[in-house]
Amino acid sequence: MATTNVQSTILTQYVEHCLTSGNKPTSVYQFCKNAELDETEFYQHFGSLDAVESALWESFYSNTQSLLGMDKAYAAASRKDQLLSFYFTFFEVLLLNRSYVLFALQGQQHLLSKLTPLKGLRTAFKEYATGLIEAGNDERSRWSQHPATLFSEAAWVQFLFLLKFWIDDRSKGFEKTDAAIEKSVHTAFAIFDNASLDTLVDFGKFIWKEKISTH
Repeated sequence: MATTNVQSTILTQYVEHCLTSGNKPTSVYQFCKNAELDETEFYQHFGSLDAVESALWESFYSNTQSLLGMDKAYAAASRKDQLLSFYFTFFEVLLLNRSYVLFALQGQQHLLSKLTPLKGLRTAFKEYATGLIEAGNDERSRWSQHPATLFSEAAWVQFLFLLKFWIDDRSKGFEKTDAAIEKSVHTAFAIFDNASLDTLVDFGKFIWKEKISTH
């Protein structure tokens, strides 16, 4: 069986095990026995079950980038529109896997930034954000450029905020998440471009309103 097919099978079987049993596999042995896989074959692709979890999150990111790569308009879009497209596409990908995402993050939403399975995703997203930031810096004078390391970390915080917002969102078609994406991206670029504080105030009002409505 081709390597990519084996990896895909392991990821699929892992999600199925979690959702049907309501628990994560307790060991590689248990997982392989239930999935009818050979342990040796498993270890040829993953070093642990934690690595499988991490690969799942990274696959959500890579699937998003693959979809964006097929969109001819994406490459020519502004940096703001590219980030908007990324978020909208990413959460469409997550929607296909919402049951697993809710299972994987249940009771741990306040620890999102510290979760080991998200480390690979964090690295990939920050590299993506850095590319957007550096492209923006190319349009600015040397003295007004922003440090990519600092701003990419801020972008990751924004990403985590939107992920938690989507998890908690119970609106039809996740329309509130769509609004949060638009407002947060608009705010991020307003800050980057040194716009007025009106945008920050607007975003703050939106977050406060949603916080009140969900409690």
